[in-house]
Amino acid sequence: MTAPRQVLPGTTYLVTRRCSQRQFLLRPSKLANQTFLYILALAASRFGIRIHAFCVLSNHYHLVLTDPHARLPAFGQFLDSLVARALNASLGRWESFWAPNSYSAVALPTPQDILDKASYLLANPVAAGLVRSAQDWPGLWSAPGRVGSVFHARRPRHFFDPKGLLPESVPLELSAPPGFSSAEAFRRELAAALVEREAAARQGKSFLGVAGILAQRPTGRPASREPRRGLNPRVAARDKWKRVEMLGRLVGFLTSYREAWQARRAGQKRVIFPAGTYLLRVLHGVPCAACG
Repeated sequence: MTAPRQVLPGTTYLVTRRCSQRQFLLRPSKLANQTFLYILALAASRFGIRIHAFCVLSNHYHLVLTDPHARLPAFGQFLDSLVARALNASLGRWESFWAPNSYSAVALPTPQDILDKASYLLANPVAAGLVRSAQDWPGLWSAPGRVGSVFHARRPRHFFDPKGLLPESVPLELSAPPGFSSAEAFRRELAAALVEREAAARQGKSFLGVAGILAQRPTGRPASREPRRGLNPRVAARDKWKRVEMLGRLVGFLTSYREAWQARRAGQKRVIFPAGTYLLRVLHGVPCAACG
């Protein structure tokens, strides 16, 4: 049985999802780029998610986002489900689009951790040996200079009913995360961190280039072997003691959740589940402790 996740309002995350069998199902194209951006904007608007950075590579995506209303699971389910159906339809596929158990949401407790992961995801095209500069990536990529601006995502002509209920255009603001004084401050620090990451990632690498990327088949996959049995962390913190503190809170949540679950199964009335309980709260309306 999967351990429960603690979903607290106001948490910032690095979210990642990988395509089935590492296939290039998200390979950059006008259609794929437009489809993902539109659905991302739609999901963020519907669930009140704030997007700070994004990068969609050929076989996985990364987002740095903040979840003000503790609705991350619903946002992820909506985004992944609609992207899978829309792009499968464009590719003439019926099989699973996403790899099982490839979803990851890592909490980022401090502004430095947010900056670290945002620069990491933006440097991904360089680190993967695809392009020499991340700004050359032909897929979706949120340039640091766009922080504070709004993307206007237009509804694709394929898959979506032009007479349906979904809007023709959805705005997506690329906002500064918590802990930064302004969009300009985050923009400046992110641009500097990205320069450092790209310079380190270029060492000793050759690059596939834009033409090679666009020539990939959606059913292709990397030649490198897939890493297996790795860790799936829930927290990323550079500061050791902040990491220890966050993990301690997570252990406390799991302990309290288990005790509340056992009490509920034993038939006790008015069992209070710990703050951050998600599924039982949403599906069954169990009472939960207040956050903070």
